[in-house]
Amino acid sequence: MSDESTRIWGELRNAFIRGIGVLIPLGLTYWFFRALLNWVDGILSPILEGWIGREVPGLGFVTMAILILLVGLLTRNLVGRLLFTWFERLLRSIPFVRSVYGAIKDLVGAFSLGGKGKTFQHVAMVEYPRQGLYCIGFVTNEMRYASEGEKIREFVNVYIPNPPNPTSGMLVLVPRKDVITLNLSVEEGLKLVLSGGIVVPDLLTGKPLPPVSRQK
Repeated sequence: MSDESTRIWGELRNAFIRGIGVLIPLGLTYWFFRALLNWVDGILSPILEGWIGREVPGLGFVTMAILILLVGLLTRNLVGRLLFTWFERLLRSIPFVRSVYGAIKDLVGAFSLGGKGKTFQHVAMVEYPRQGLYCIGFVTNEMRYASEGEKIREFVNVYIPNPPNPTSGMLVLVPRKDVITLNLSVEEGLKLVLSGGIVVPDLLTGKPLPPVSRQK
């Protein structure tokens, strides 16, 4: 194969790879939102169509979008904030509901980049699922364990998300000495994980594990 043919083939290959890099994120985004819209539409549409008496495609989604917008507008004023604060306190007063609601709210807040959520404190690298293999995770809290007759052992809670849906993942309790904290912001860590390792820094560097803010 001549140099010219090799160059053309290389350019075509690079163009093909760039095309994949563009289409796959678009396809996954389309798949995610289509599944979400179908789910929302399937819940609200039958109720609203029963009131109207006729089928209106997308009615459930439009209603949900309007409801979300109204809730967002209400939380911008004092009366709305007081109302939702009271409702949240009511939810947190119910034992089982309190646990589920708090966990979901913290998890959603963790993925709200630029928001006030502090669930994810540091980006970490831990050996998982076996020695010699490493996963990227996020430090969320710390725990201590003591059995009878043993000294207290300190663990760091590391949440390992599963792309492309990062809200599903696993919690791993890692001894503090085995946690490698990376010099990455939480946003950079999320980009690294959600891109499947495509968006990476030039060099990963570590740092001592800072104190973990205990959350209850």
